[in-house]
Amino acid sequence: MKKVVLSLALVAVLGLSFTSCRETKEGAEDAVENAANAAADAVDDAKEAAGDAMDNAKDAATDAMHSAEDAATDAVDSVKEDAEGMVNDVKDAGNEAADAAKKAGNDAVDKAKKAGSDAVKGAADKMKGN
Repeated sequence: MKKVVLSLALVAVLGLSFTSCRETKEGAEDAVENAANAAADAVDDAKEAAGDAMDNAKDAATDAMHSAEDAATDAVDSVKEDAEGMVNDVKDAGNEAADAAKKAGNDAVDKAKKAGSDAVKGAADKMKGN
């Protein structure tokens, strides 16, 4: 935008300084026309650059959105896998605890049977001895 304003100011100064004679006037007209064409080209270039910048920004935003979506999906999958692993660990721990309790119960029953058997045998031995 500054270039356009400066170009127009330059053209105006050139136009005012060359109004004294016909040849100079024709040269000034050519200079004004060239400056106007240059200004139009500069405006067109600026429009094109702005459009390209908008397209690039849009593409970058789209890429960032897709990356964020992929990261969120990966995080959800990771949490899901970790939760499944914890469920399996809890199941395994529960099964191990049940097995340990069952074994302890069986051992207690066996000890009680042995103690009862020993008590009955000891009582029988005492009765035989009397």
